[in-house]
Amino acid sequence: MIKTTALKHKQPSLKAVMRAVASSTAVETGQNIAQLEQKLRPPQNRFAHIKLAR
Repeated sequence: MIKTTALKHKQPSLKAVMRAVASSTAVETGQNIAQLEQKLRPPQNRFAHIKLAR
């Protein structure tokens, strides 16, 4: 009797997904990959050190 087990697939990282989207978009639009990756990155919080009241 042969036992079959389901292979667990590793989920791609957010960085890998963003790179794939940027490169695909760059191919389609002719834009620069680095610029598209920069646009896809989440914005840096300028006031991360300030805690808001809840």
